[in-house]
Amino acid sequence: MVPIQCILHPTDFSQSSDYAFRLACSLARDHGAVVVHLHVMPSFRVYGGEMGAVVVPEHDPDTLLEKLHDLQPPGALRVEPRVEEGNPVTRILETAEEIGCDLIVMGTHGRTGLTRLLMGSVADRVVRKAPCPVLTVKAPLRLKESEFSHVLEGATAP
Repeated sequence: MVPIQCILHPTDFSQSSDYAFRLACSLARDHGAVVVHLHVMPSFRVYGGEMGAVVVPEHDPDTLLEKLHDLQPPGALRVEPRVEEGNPVTRILETAEEIGCDLIVMGTHGRTGLTRLLMGSVADRVVRKAPCPVLTVKAPLRLKESEFSHVLEGATAP
């Protein structure tokens, strides 16, 4: 068995990211690993309009760090929240190298067709360039909180 001591979980706070976080925590509990819970915020966003481009800064890093702290799982599991700024793919890969993670567990939105072509896939690019194995997780469509709380608690599925 490959030893897993450090798991990187990049999040965009979506449902698939939440499900991936629960799976990362479950794996970390089983392997005695630490989870690095990472959110990458772009430096800014540019919105175009008739009057020209408007640059809108992203959320405050301290607010995002608090949001990550609020997502701590129950029990003695060690989770280290981090907020980085920059290109999500680049920062995820740099963080993976920096912390020497053994596994990246991340959600995927499952986009297809034109949406995927236009927006790309962060998960896709991370899978191709990561220095370690990557587990991508797509949350089931009709998943309810009660149906997947067992993942984190270690109980069997209902």
